Amino acid sequence: MKILNHTGVSHTVFHLLGIPGLEDQHMWISIPFFISYVTALFGNSLLIFIIITRRSLHEPMYLLLSMLAGADIVLSTTTVPQALAIFWFQAGEISLDCCILQLFFLHCTFISESGILLVMAFDRYIAICYPLRYMTILTRTLIGKICLGIFLRSYCTIFPIVFLVKRLTFCQNNIIPHTFCEHIGLAKYACNDIRVNIWYGLSVLMFTVVLDLVLIFVSYMLILYTIFQMPSQDARHKALNTCGSHVCVIILFYGPGIFTTLTQRFGRHIPPHIHILLANVCIVAPPMLNPIIYGIKTKQIRNEVVHMLFARQK
Repeated sequence: MKILNHTGVSHTVFHLLGIPGLEDQHMWISIPFFISYVTALFGNSLLIFIIITRRSLHEPMYLLLSMLAGADIVLSTTTVPQALAIFWFQAGEISLDCCILQLFFLHCTFISESGILLVMAFDRYIAICYPLRYMTILTRTLIGKICLGIFLRSYCTIFPIVFLVKRLTFCQNNIIPHTFCEHIGLAKYACNDIRVNIWYGLSVLMFTVVLDLVLIFVSYMLILYTIFQMPSQDARHKALNTCGSHVCVIILFYGPGIFTTLTQRFGRHIPPHIHILLANVCIVAPPMLNPIIYGIKTKQIRNEVVHMLFARQK
């Protein structure tokens, strides 16, 4: 569908191709996507249910973990069903408004997850460096304010992108070689000058995700300094163990994104379908693996899961 205006022709409907070059393999590619999505929904929903229903887990660390699980559900639901529709039914047609809505939730949730991981790093810093003041510093009231702050930050930084995209006239190709819509990937098909979009998008990335990563790094440098000042080896081991699951999740969240950025910048000879697959790994892998990592490495959650699944049998 197209509309005519004084600037020419502007597309109002776009077509997502999925993974270009691998169209014949879409049915096979859909299998890990489907398994990952079901695992993410089940694992994160179970995690949220356990944390909400078990009073022993109503502590700052677990409340933040439930927020991360909720964000994971939104992140995967924003993109994976669309990808599966393309793989199974070739249903890649999407309106401009739906495309903008998808990219809004995608970027908003991604920034929210980054903020949650930063607060979780701060939680570990307080727990290890100031253990006696932990419960007095990280109160439920403060956690509530932090939740609101994370939401407002992501919403306020991404909402202007909606207007930056809506102002554009899409007179070029309306075929998008991807499984989902994202800001610059959509804006590059406009015939307007998109430098404002590019610079604003870069600014948002630098002052949210990159800044979060830097602060997380600083937090863990302070944590490591405190740990290696501990006189007991058992105390050092216990402190490091409490940070293990969080470090794994940080690597899982930021690692694929950094690698994808590097391949897009320097991997000019890498086939386009590799870039698309890497972008999907950034969206699919963390929601699927986060509850597994915390379920394995966090004793309290592991015990609650075992109790819930096998209590009736006993």
